[in-house]
Amino acid sequence: MTDEKVPTMLTIRETAERTGLSYGIVRRLCLRREIVTVKSGRKTYVNFDRFVDYLNGERKKTE
Repeated sequence: MTDEKVPTMLTIRETAERTGLSYGIVRRLCLRREIVTVKSGRKTYVNFDRFVDYLNGERKKTE
């Protein structure tokens, strides 16, 4: 086993609720590819740890 941390993945709605931002703002960031997301079927999941980094000003290009 490796020591790699499994990222916390949340839906757009869950991310908005945890951060206090509106659903629309988080969704817009996803659509603009400003934050790290993964699509699974119809759902979009946000890498919450990287999103917090983004909110703290650590802007990295999405992979």
